[in-house]
Amino acid sequence: MKNKEIKILLSAPRGFCAGVERAIEIVEKAIHKYGVPVYVRHEIVHNKFVVDDLKKKGAIFVEELEEIKDKTRPVIFSAHGVPKKVPSEAENFKMTYVDATCPLVSKVHREAENLYKMGYHLILIGHQNHPEVIGTMGQLPEGSIDLIQNEDEAKKYKFEKGKNLAFVTQTTLSVDDTKDIIEVLKERFPGIREPQKEDICYATTNRQMAVKNIAKNCDIFFVIGSRNSSNSVRLVEVAKKSGCLNAHLIHSQSEIPYDLIENSNTIGISSGASAPEILVENFIEKLKKKFSVSIDEVEIIKEDVIFKVPKKLN
Repeated sequence: MKNKEIKILLSAPRGFCAGVERAIEIVEKAIHKYGVPVYVRHEIVHNKFVVDDLKKKGAIFVEELEEIKDKTRPVIFSAHGVPKKVPSEAENFKMTYVDATCPLVSKVHREAENLYKMGYHLILIGHQNHPEVIGTMGQLPEGSIDLIQNEDEAKKYKFEKGKNLAFVTQTTLSVDDTKDIIEVLKERFPGIREPQKEDICYATTNRQMAVKNIAKNCDIFFVIGSRNSSNSVRLVEVAKKSGCLNAHLIHSQSEIPYDLIENSNTIGISSGASAPEILVENFIEKLKKKFSVSIDEVEIIKEDVIFKVPKKLN
């Protein structure tokens, strides 16, 4: 029997963004410069394949600096950013550290600090317990920044009069996620100050636009990425909202739903900003074993952003 023919619409841009590439390069260069082991506080990026690969090369992942037995070894802070107390802690331990925080996250940190210094009380639009949110809130003294996760919280938010209010957002949310929350806040607090430039990162926006562009033409949509990767989970939501309700996240433990693919003619594929391209290639190879596959890459924009690694590693 002839294999069923399926058409793959491959979303572009997809996969690694400049902040993720820089973070991985920082770990690899640190291993090259300082030898092994090099410690990394929190997963450098949210992808099991990447983390496992770096472990093989000599990186040891910890959640807190106290866990590091040998404080003479260098430690790297993840791309998501860290609260201010973490570099101070590293200095107290007299540790060498390299900060791999994505420059776009660092921009939000500086923005929050500047607004705080100008006398603003801050709101961060984001998801509780996400490391980026913990890092951004940890830039300011406790009580000077509040987290709002959804429209409902924005409607109920209580704020003492007489203070100036400003907001910043988590970089990996979807533009649609923040739009409605921002509308509620602006309606309730007409004087609220918004970021001069949108905080949502270019890669998040581009990957979401690329998915929106093809989702409506797909019978089923797959996003390759980890379950704890905020931007990957958002891409699945974007595909659903854009007309492909049959959208799924494919992570390291996923079984490929061949029965669903069997009933589909056009398949959309994208990948989160922390998912390496090899995972997309492996997924397509598995499909090719069972189906007759044609691939059409649909690119909406060329990305040429590069972030340099810190000078101390060169």
